[in-house]
Amino acid sequence: MATALEKKAKEAFFDDEFGLAVDLYSEAIRLDPNDANLFADRAQAHIKLNAFTEAVSDANKSIQLNPSLPKAYLRKATACIKLQEYHTAKVALQNGAAFAQDDSRFANLIQQCDRCIAEESSGLTSTLSSHLSNRNHGMTKEEAEGDSLLSQKNEATLNRPKYRHEYYQKPEEVVVTIFAKGISAKDVVVDFGEQIVGLYNGCFVFSFTYPCLISSCFTYITLQIT
Repeated sequence: MATALEKKAKEAFFDDEFGLAVDLYSEAIRLDPNDANLFADRAQAHIKLNAFTEAVSDANKSIQLNPSLPKAYLRKATACIKLQEYHTAKVALQNGAAFAQDDSRFANLIQQCDRCIAEESSGLTSTLSSHLSNRNHGMTKEEAEGDSLLSQKNEATLNRPKYRHEYYQKPEEVVVTIFAKGISAKDVVVDFGEQIVGLYNGCFVFSFTYPCLISSCFTYITLQIT
């Protein structure tokens, strides 16, 4: 029954009936909730409907069910790019590329993410510099120097991760501790890349000096009530 619904969903998708495709995939998932392909394909239909948050959720579920399914990472990255979550998209692409080394889409989208991240960082810095430049007109030398120092501090703040973190390294492992306040355990999604770990929505990205073995990476969540 789930297979028949999946076939109808694919037909609806190719006929550009994306809402119907989502409904049919949902029915198929109800009958077979452990099929990673169904979640990945419903994510694609969500993307066509501009329901990017739902697409990310489906892609995450697909990855959870089958961590080696390349299209799940591709769907997640595509939705994250639409949400302007470029760091998270890049991590997903790096993870997925390991399972689809001949698929050039991963490399192309990683380059797109790099460009968007650079433009985003450059735009924030330019806006801040322009604002301070306008303020400097009519200022004394001392006031202008003070604003210059403020600009340097603010640029550092722009590039600072949202969450405080610490890490220690041993010959056989690296432990990264992220202190994230105000989020529940069910909302914590961590992505591992060959040389990167990212907290979902791009709020935290940590780069390793050397490549790591993704299959050996794991997440440990501790809740603290204050």
